Amino acid sequence: MVQHGRAARAVAAAAAVGVMGLTTGCSAAAEADNESPADSAAAVHDAADRLVREGSSKARTSMEMASGGTRVTIRGEGVYDYRARVGQLKVVLPQDPSGAEEHRPITELLAPGALYMKNRGAGVPADKWVRVETASMADGNLVTGGATDPLAAAELLRGARKVTYVGESELAGTDVRHYRGTVDMAAAAHAASPASRQSLTAAAKGFAKDQVPFDVYLDDEGRIRKVRHRFSFVNTAKVTTAVKGNGKGKGQGGKRDVVDVASTTLLYGFGVTANIELPDTKDIFAGKIAEN
Repeated sequence: MVQHGRAARAVAAAAAVGVMGLTTGCSAAAEADNESPADSAAAVHDAADRLVREGSSKARTSMEMASGGTRVTIRGEGVYDYRARVGQLKVVLPQDPSGAEEHRPITELLAPGALYMKNRGAGVPADKWVRVETASMADGNLVTGGATDPLAAAELLRGARKVTYVGESELAGTDVRHYRGTVDMAAAAHAASPASRQSLTAAAKGFAKDQVPFDVYLDDEGRIRKVRHRFSFVNTAKVTTAVKGNGKGKGQGGKRDVVDVASTTLLYGFGVTANIELPDTKDIFAGKIAEN
């Protein structure tokens, strides 16, 4: 009887521990699901600094543009050095609707205050680069080049408002935390690092709406794995001009229309070697660029 009594007490104790474990696990899950708005905002606001601390990564970009029933997608892939604040992307333009011509990929170098493009066509020699000052673009080159600078995309999150924690999910085999909110463009420009401030200030003045919806997915170390912004323009020429033709990054008149642009950036391969060299002055095209 004594042995049976001890056994019963042991089973009861084990069951109690099991219940406590289940309760603790449920409480932890509930706590994660109920992340405070302040903690969510802090995680998102710190995303750009977290990338700089990480050093570098590979990147894939996708830019979907819709206007008047027409939708096109521009894709890019490359590497980014967040400490040096330079990146290199190979940008692939969509095929012409007629299917008659396939565009050559454009090599883009992203640097503080400047966008360099090679293989642009439109009268530019094949061995020359075109340099555009991003502060002179109406959008600060957030969409004009056909790809959002990965660090600029992160810097925008400094102006995140109404941040909500959506929940946990998996992205390319990595556990991530999904956040959603809107970016106040003026606040983002004000909070940006000195290297990005001029471009984001220009962007704050150039968009149709000063509140930009976003979704961002952070891994357990607070690094951006995916970020998506939804911009709106009031002039179709502003979105694709620099990529397609005149290199000025501004609208050239014509019919005014609202263009919705969804820009998505995927980051992976953190710590990758990123040897990026900017062109010498002699390799930059100084002539007049033909318009399409």
